[in-house]
Amino acid sequence: MKLILLGPPGAGKGTQAEILSRDLHIPTISTGNILRAAVKAGTPIGLKAKSYMDAGKLVPDEVIIGIIQERLAEADCANGFILDGVPRTIAQAEALEAHGIVFDHVLSLEISDEAIVERMDGRRVCGHCGTPFHLSSNPPKQAGVCDLCGGELIERDDDKPETVRARLEVYHQETEPLKEFYSKRGTLSAVPGDLGTIEDTTRAIKQVLEAAH
Repeated sequence: MKLILLGPPGAGKGTQAEILSRDLHIPTISTGNILRAAVKAGTPIGLKAKSYMDAGKLVPDEVIIGIIQERLAEADCANGFILDGVPRTIAQAEALEAHGIVFDHVLSLEISDEAIVERMDGRRVCGHCGTPFHLSSNPPKQAGVCDLCGGELIERDDDKPETVRARLEVYHQETEPLKEFYSKRGTLSAVPGDLGTIEDTTRAIKQVLEAAH
């Protein structure tokens, strides 16, 4: 099964990808992770990506697609994979198709901007060990203190309302058009992303996948 999870920043794509990866026994391919791994491994395409990153430039689509192709050729992807973080634009989606990378299902987590802003504003991470918390859905036992290591909990700049609104704007302009792109190919399914709990959303995703088979 080859899947993509679409949805605005903070919709819970990473969390759901991890759960589905475990349950379906297929790897989650996070572009950020494989980019870092390719750079670390010093592969030819990794070195190419590094030259852009070192210069503070965005890594071009053809390099990202090349790194994804390298990763998808590995044995653990033989039975399928979940792509997280790509495609972000129509151009990337077309490039994936041009390289023969197609998907069985594209799941779009639907959630309002206001709900996202509220959700992200409640996020906290431990400044010491990086453990994530949420003030309402996953609060620490002691306010402002990490349950695991006792470190101080901080709000990342990425999670502040003004930053979140700016990221949502980019999502609506660049990534949301992918919904129509995959809808035309008959692979898009919408899943409500604000059902209450993480488990509720996972259940809704599984129902969609079962119905499609």
